Amino acid sequence: MYKDIVNALEKLKNTEKAKIYQRFFKTGKGEYGEGDVFYGIVVPELRKVSKKFKDLDLKDVEKLLNNRVHEFRMVGVFILILKFSKEQKKVYDVYMNNLRNVNNWDLVDLSAPNITGVYLLDKNRSVLYQLAKSENLWERRVAMLSCFTFIRKKEFEDALKISRILLEDEQDLMHKAVGWMLREIGKRDLEVEEKFLKECYLNMPRTMLRYAIEKFPEEKRQRYLKGEI
Repeated sequence: MYKDIVNALEKLKNTEKAKIYQRFFKTGKGEYGEGDVFYGIVVPELRKVSKKFKDLDLKDVEKLLNNRVHEFRMVGVFILILKFSKEQKKVYDVYMNNLRNVNNWDLVDLSAPNITGVYLLDKNRSVLYQLAKSENLWERRVAMLSCFTFIRKKEFEDALKISRILLEDEQDLMHKAVGWMLREIGKRDLEVEEKFLKECYLNMPRTMLRYAIEKFPEEKRQRYLKGEI
């Protein structure tokens, strides 16, 4: 069945789109996606392939996650999500064991809330704090995006604690992720978000702050940006 997935993805390859994706996902030397290879396949097509092969053995899913081509890893992530409800522990273990290959923001943002976030809802979440302190950008983003699941349940404590850990992160992609999660907290409880912001906003990277206050009324937003809160 693995070879069938390979054949299916080979048929969908689009050279022109691949060039666009290579630029969009920053695959150049020194960029966050350095060395990533794209086939130029759109997400709806990847979802169709994933659904067709959702019964793929987990060992073969690991092969997908270890493939150098981005879309193969994406299909691997989609299949894990499809399998998750019936095989939570097994899927979680495969995901965590192959986390080094969940190595671009789209892969992380799709999988972390739907796998680690859901799995850890009723469990000890210390692994997220370990990931938040990792030297690997994508592991730190997994830590932050996993909290999206908790935020949706109006459980904010871990998201806020991990946000504090990541306040001094040097990567712009992490500034965006933290700001995004703070904004999501604010959608559900503005008082909680603002309490955190008032304690931390003067020391926040600008991008993080802008993302966090994006939905604020313009006057309040400007006061935060000018440091007048």
